[in-house]
Amino acid sequence: MARAVAEGAGPGRGQACTGPGKMAAVETESAPLTLESLPTDPLLLILSFLDYRDLIKAALAALEKSLSGPSALLCLGREPAESGAKVGRWDAGEEPGDPLTPGCCYVSRRLSQLSSHDPLWRRHCKKYWLISEEEKTQKNQCWKSLFIDTYSDVGRYIDHYAAIKKAWDDLKKYLEPRCPRMVLSLKEGAREEDLDAVEAQIGCKLPDDYRCSYRIHNGQKLVVPGLLGSMALSNHYRSEDLLDVDTAAGGFQQRQGLKYCLPLTFCIHTGLSQYIAVEAAEGRNKNEVFYQCPDQMARNPAAIDMFIIGATFTDWFTSYVNNVVSGGFPIIRDQIFRYVHDAECVATTGDITVSVSTSFLPELSSVHPPHYFFTYRIRIEMSKDALPEKACQLDSRYWRITNAKGDVEEVQGPGVVGEFPIISPGRVYEYTSCTTFSTTSGYMEGYYTFHFLYFKDKIFNVAIPRFHMACPTFRVSIARLVEQFQIHSKIEQKEMGPDEYEEMEEEEEEEEEEDDDDDSADMDESDEDDEEERQRRVFDVPIRRRRCSRLF
Repeated sequence: MARAVAEGAGPGRGQACTGPGKMAAVETESAPLTLESLPTDPLLLILSFLDYRDLIKAALAALEKSLSGPSALLCLGREPAESGAKVGRWDAGEEPGDPLTPGCCYVSRRLSQLSSHDPLWRRHCKKYWLISEEEKTQKNQCWKSLFIDTYSDVGRYIDHYAAIKKAWDDLKKYLEPRCPRMVLSLKEGAREEDLDAVEAQIGCKLPDDYRCSYRIHNGQKLVVPGLLGSMALSNHYRSEDLLDVDTAAGGFQQRQGLKYCLPLTFCIHTGLSQYIAVEAAEGRNKNEVFYQCPDQMARNPAAIDMFIIGATFTDWFTSYVNNVVSGGFPIIRDQIFRYVHDAECVATTGDITVSVSTSFLPELSSVHPPHYFFTYRIRIEMSKDALPEKACQLDSRYWRITNAKGDVEEVQGPGVVGEFPIISPGRVYEYTSCTTFSTTSGYMEGYYTFHFLYFKDKIFNVAIPRFHMACPTFRVSIARLVEQFQIHSKIEQKEMGPDEYEEMEEEEEEEEEEDDDDDSADMDESDEDDEEERQRRVFDVPIRRRRCSRLF
């Protein structure tokens, strides 16, 4: 091995030139193998492809070859007990007198030296800790030192840190010029011992990605507007704050229906919270994030359905941030509004463009009885290049509303939300309204009727693009299934798409027809709901507010 290494060293490193194009190997006896004679660039190239774990293992293995085991570990700043690696100096089958041993020691020592080559750690610092060149300059440390220091602080979160840190950095960068008060409300990161104390208090382990995020920012102060989005209707307002870990621990649930659930957000106006399941219980998957939805038809208070928002904390938080920083969620009056805009949901008629964005409101919805509440925001804009005589005024609206069963309802009415806006070149008019469905999804489309200001007898229609609305995936409460099916095969917790669930609802309706009294009560309630919805759609005003109870 020593001979092979020497032959590959190149001129001046174990080889000599005997003439143009000719080279002769020099025997190791005449050119003893030295540490400096081992090639550098090929080894660095190999090491550059290693992950930080492999780089540390390579350094450990190399040092164990050339030093005693404990000394090798100490050279990397680790105690012998921290490594499960073999600490003997020689590999099996190798004896101190083996002629290959000196060469192996030289190679091992060279690997050990190169594993500390600082540029190798630059990539890992950027990949795992998002450390920039500016931060390195400010801290006046080498890359390897920066990696080790950061790892000693948040190393347990190395699989989550980059994604969570990038989301926080992107969010703050986007919000600072737009919502400065929101950024100022963020708290400093929690300490490891604080998070450990919360785990001891609630008796459950916190998800690592949750802990990682709270090491960066420990939630926010309870202020308005909240970081996790707002929603405003004429008689309903919601703004969700991200709770700090101590406040969240105070709202940790042990009661049936929400057992082992930790609140992530809180709205001081409605009491609404999003929860994370820190343990798998009552049919919930561990770590998933959801809105609770009490079953209003069940007699068991533990019957709580769930609208699933994210599979994990990382999934929930990063998807929300992506919607904000991409402009998907608009910022209106220093608040983030959680409207979703479909790029195809735009229609242009002449010089007027109509676009629509929608949002589902879980706090005003229920699975039982089926009542799904949506709000939509419509933007009407006239091109700035339109002629002045194209100025016009909206007279009326027409809606064609279709639910998931294909039932169609047509609604006509004067103006929009009680107004008759005037649209002129370059002007934008926006308004918010709402609708409800008894199915999990549906869509609306229609048109506005305008008249020209300069030719009042001339009217025309402007198309409203079709826009779809669908509630998130939800999970029906096990408690309700136990109550209704008496531990039948359907007791298993299941996630349902709209079609599956509507089939189950139809089966339930057939069973309920056997009870005349229940039929009458349900019919009366349904008639009241239909009348209320009809009136609301005709006048295009929100239905009465359904209050949500505070959870903690």
